[in-house]
Amino acid sequence: MVATTVELRNVAGTEAALGWAGGHTIVVDRPEGRAGGQGLGFNGAQLLALAIGGCFCNDLRYTAHAAGVGLGRIAVSVTVELGGEPLLATAATMTVACETSDGSDPEILVAHARQTCMVSNSLARGIPVTIRSAG
Repeated sequence: MVATTVELRNVAGTEAALGWAGGHTIVVDRPEGRAGGQGLGFNGAQLLALAIGGCFCNDLRYTAHAAGVGLGRIAVSVTVELGGEPLLATAATMTVACETSDGSDPEILVAHARQTCMVSNSLARGIPVTIRSAG
């Protein structure tokens, strides 16, 4: 089994959090004026949408590379719908446009990436999330 771990800590002087994995960082915050948020970074819904779209972009590249097809422009848009109390993600819609360097039909690559995309497939199947207090 493969696992990955990220770390998050508060950012001094703010109510935002800094997250990192290896040498990559991201700021997480609420919108300005919401529960102490200052709009310094992405909120949870935006991070979820970025995870869905970002993972798909990577898998599209993996798929194209394995097929020996170069990719030109890639445009991905992800909308996450929220509702209920507590607020939950109720649906996500991703729109993908891309061009191949050889003029071949990119839908073949998109269809394969759809089948292999870890984030969207994990969400569609549902995964258990365990939250433990460190004490």
